[in-house]
Amino acid sequence: MTLDPVHFDGIARLARRIDHGADERDHREFAETVWESFLDPLAYDGRTILEPVGEQRKRLVGCEDVALCERPFPTQHGLDAGTINPTTFKNGLVIDIAQAAMSTTPSDLDLHRSRTVVATVHSNDETARVDDRWDTFDEGYSRSRAVKVPPLPRFAEGVVHALALYLAESEHAREHADDVSDLLVLDGPLYPRGLLRWADQHPDLADFLLEDPRPETVLENYVRLVEHFCERDVPLIGFVKNPATRVITRTLKRKKRTEGDVGIDVPWADDSAMFTRILECGEYVDDVDGERWERDTSALTYTNWFRSRGGVDRPLSVEGDALGVERKRDLEDYEVTFFVLYDPRDDLLYRVEAPYAFTRDPETRERLTTSVLQSVAIAHGPPTIIEKADELARISNPEKRSLRESLEDSFDTTRDRTYDNHRWGEDLV
Repeated sequence: MTLDPVHFDGIARLARRIDHGADERDHREFAETVWESFLDPLAYDGRTILEPVGEQRKRLVGCEDVALCERPFPTQHGLDAGTINPTTFKNGLVIDIAQAAMSTTPSDLDLHRSRTVVATVHSNDETARVDDRWDTFDEGYSRSRAVKVPPLPRFAEGVVHALALYLAESEHAREHADDVSDLLVLDGPLYPRGLLRWADQHPDLADFLLEDPRPETVLENYVRLVEHFCERDVPLIGFVKNPATRVITRTLKRKKRTEGDVGIDVPWADDSAMFTRILECGEYVDDVDGERWERDTSALTYTNWFRSRGGVDRPLSVEGDALGVERKRDLEDYEVTFFVLYDPRDDLLYRVEAPYAFTRDPETRERLTTSVLQSVAIAHGPPTIIEKADELARISNPEKRSLRESLEDSFDTTRDRTYDNHRWGEDLV
């Protein structure tokens, strides 16, 4: 059934009963205040949370202009991993399967053929066993491994998903690191952000993170990947399509509460909303109902690079312990640096991350920035190289269904289905 017009109007009328606080113009002014007064550096409780790399500034570039400029990197490689999503079976097993793939421009069919497949398994049955040795398939082009995780019933689905995804991605990246000659673009953050976030979520997850060797092994893969690329002087970056960090907004709220800063009642849900207000260009124009904001869609806008030592970036900073993983280079080399890019054509914000080992050099920093801007301008969205990797790694819904049916046959059991599966169909993921 659809809503009757009278019901729709009744629901819409609720908006009139909500006072949303300051108007949009005030929010833009708040954003400018934050930009001008709080980010060079952003400090709290004697710690530097965020600071610019080089000069702090906002910049813009015409979409057509940057699309036509010379490519800073002749070749590019992209990396992504896809999963079937956590699946619970009636025999108590919780399983996720991830496959990672690497793309390249110009194309390399042998590289595109290669896969790294990881299955992670959770079981409350202590007698369950998993052969966790690496195996090869597809005439040696690909390899696979199964990994058992310890009993964590409350977090089983999240743990098997994160470990499968990040282990497949990091192992595939290390396996093919030497195939990258100019630039590697990860589809997602530089380090396994979902895994590092566990420390803040629940004591059981925090203990698992510190006591079990598997999360440390995954993070070590990323640390060694950074070291290997530094040794070869080949940069790598992470392109985050849906940044959801709250380091800046959360720190500003804490400063307001504990240090008595006046005038910064942070209205944004996360840092992306704040940066969007900072970077969105346009003007207020007259309209029949007063004034309205008209966005300029002719240029990409972006910030300088920042060094981040807050939130989930802290473990890999000079102040962090990297979950016990040994770091063989200067600790500064591993620190997360980032810039944010706003595409007004779709009203979307992206975050681009790289190790400080590369962005400390102004020339490399500029080349990386230009490369990303050019890719986004041409693709009208995320760089084509990671969209290409996504296509290689993605497991479609029909394929997910077939794989789950195959697992049911192997385990002589069935999926633990819910009413939502019955109502919306078996492809619910």
